[in-house]
Amino acid sequence: MRGSDATSGSLFSYVDLEERVPAKLPLRVIRGIVNEALAGLDAEFERLYEGTGRQSIAPERLLRASLLQAFYSIRSERQLMEQIDYNLLFRWFVGLGIDDAVWDHSTFSKNRDRLLDADVAAKFLEAVLRHPKVKRFLSDDHFSVDGTLVEAWASLKSFRAKDGSDEPPAPGRNGERDFHKEKRANDTHESTTDPDAKLYKKAQGREAKLCFMGHALIENRHGLVVQADATQATGKAERQAALAMIDRHDPGSERPLTVGADKGYDTSDFVADLRQKCVTPHVAQKIKGSAIDGRTTRHAGYAVSQRKRKLVEEAFGWGKTIRGAGQGESARAAARALQVHLRHGRLQSHSHAKAAGRSMRQRARPRPLPSRSNKNHLAGALIHRYASTQMPSSTAC
Repeated sequence: MRGSDATSGSLFSYVDLEERVPAKLPLRVIRGIVNEALAGLDAEFERLYEGTGRQSIAPERLLRASLLQAFYSIRSERQLMEQIDYNLLFRWFVGLGIDDAVWDHSTFSKNRDRLLDADVAAKFLEAVLRHPKVKRFLSDDHFSVDGTLVEAWASLKSFRAKDGSDEPPAPGRNGERDFHKEKRANDTHESTTDPDAKLYKKAQGREAKLCFMGHALIENRHGLVVQADATQATGKAERQAALAMIDRHDPGSERPLTVGADKGYDTSDFVADLRQKCVTPHVAQKIKGSAIDGRTTRHAGYAVSQRKRKLVEEAFGWGKTIRGAGQGESARAAARALQVHLRHGRLQSHSHAKAAGRSMRQRARPRPLPSRSNKNHLAGALIHRYASTQMPSSTAC
């Protein structure tokens, strides 16, 4: 007998969201870890909010919703609110009932910024990193570091002489400007729309762009990003940021650590600074004038670090192509974007990465300008990494 396609409204609904979510869904494990981490931050939340007045969005729900935005590469807060409204799985993860109203996207962004300004997202990350189900995937002794350029949201036409001696672009929308035979440098010029952006080129013979520089520190066991930063684009920014990230991740440690890096970090000053911090520099050697000698390269761990350091490119590639972190609005916005996008790390085990990479490339489309982001996505990436696949037994690198 043919079934009926007629639709009739129901006066009452008895939908239990808990029953609708499959028992083996990875988000169940993630939600358990997140809730335990949030429970430890209850005192921090109490200090942020007044005891009287109109209720705001619960900080726990703000952070859970932001994790969903990272997991599913949702491009804006407006689209996030739309999907939470009709997606039962998203409602369950955030903590909303089926009849609860979803917030306006501007209200969500404003309330989330309060958490960012109070640095709660960073504390949430630290709590997740300390969780036993996450900590066992992280190496305590072996790391790699690298940097990438993040193109600024500033046109080369806005790169004008500081003293106003050059000619402005032609009048009208997107007026023309001829830069041929004109010498422009960061010392004498700056962008009128984004003064923090610097003119920089990736290598000899490449074009110069207005950009910032992003940095990531990964652990070598599974390639998870444990620290990230954004700075102005300068010749020393990568090495300075690497030292700062090492200090933040393991301050005052006397344990012997290793840090892998490419040839751009092979300088005598950087190598000496690492050794002073009790860190062995597993840096790729330059052909001439290398600061690394046979005392370091003769050990088997050096070759392992050189293989593992390339895992950081997966985080950069995911952030730029899938998440859309290729451009930064300003120094502050670029820092926020990078502290989000570069911390996603690998969301799948290596055995699934190739297949997932092919499907992601097929689905990739041009993205709109990225919205303002927050720092707590690294936590989501780490716990998603735990829950999404069955991991092999961990061994130190």
